[in-house]
Amino acid sequence: MDQRVHVPIDDPNADTEWNDILRKHGVIPEKPPSPTPIIEEALQEAIKQAHENRLEGKDLDELDVLEDDEDEAFLEKYRKQRVAELSTITKASIYNQVYPLQKPDYARNVTEASRKAYVFVHLTSSLGTNVESQLLTDLWRDLARKFGEIKFCEMRADLCIEGYPERNTPTILIYRNGDIQKQLVTLRELGGQSTTLEDLQRLLVDVGAVKDNDYRTSRSRPAESAPKHLRSSTKTTAEDDDDDDDWD
Repeated sequence: MDQRVHVPIDDPNADTEWNDILRKHGVIPEKPPSPTPIIEEALQEAIKQAHENRLEGKDLDELDVLEDDEDEAFLEKYRKQRVAELSTITKASIYNQVYPLQKPDYARNVTEASRKAYVFVHLTSSLGTNVESQLLTDLWRDLARKFGEIKFCEMRADLCIEGYPERNTPTILIYRNGDIQKQLVTLRELGGQSTTLEDLQRLLVDVGAVKDNDYRTSRSRPAESAPKHLRSSTKTTAEDDDDDDDWD
């Protein structure tokens, strides 16, 4: 029986003549390609995209200020884009306020209305001491004025759902096409008592109520200079709010 010969290998990944011989004879596997060129190419593409999209999020007044610094044809392209966006938003902005709800009209004003537009419902606290609910009421008004194509509604939670736990308020219900698309129980997932308008705007984008490149949100969103697959996130996501325990 042939005896297996032990071949000394210091570092199988080292670029040495000995390792080349071993790879040639299949003793050690081929060295994997270096990821450096792929990373460098991705970074260069990110820089290119950042330069090409440098005017994203700027309104018409801000574009006018840049007349001396940017190519006129390039600026005109973004002006036409902004005018088209403004026209679309103006036509779709039919709500522009927070609508108080009553239980008998809930199906018509929420479920049926969601077949035409996104409907966001804030189930409020019945207590004047709930800081998160008070905060969301104020932010709800700001969102309604800013995103008139979305219907924002409000109703006391215990009047909407008999016996609904006070500890679960405020609750956000997001409707589209006659169904609840997402629910958030309290503002824990958004930032708690520190929740901002920007946090809620990101929610609008996440659920698809507003486009990711909408200039109304991009002005308050931090710039991202690298593609997602090169960035690591340390933020952990909250547990799914569909847990039945939240309704007990």
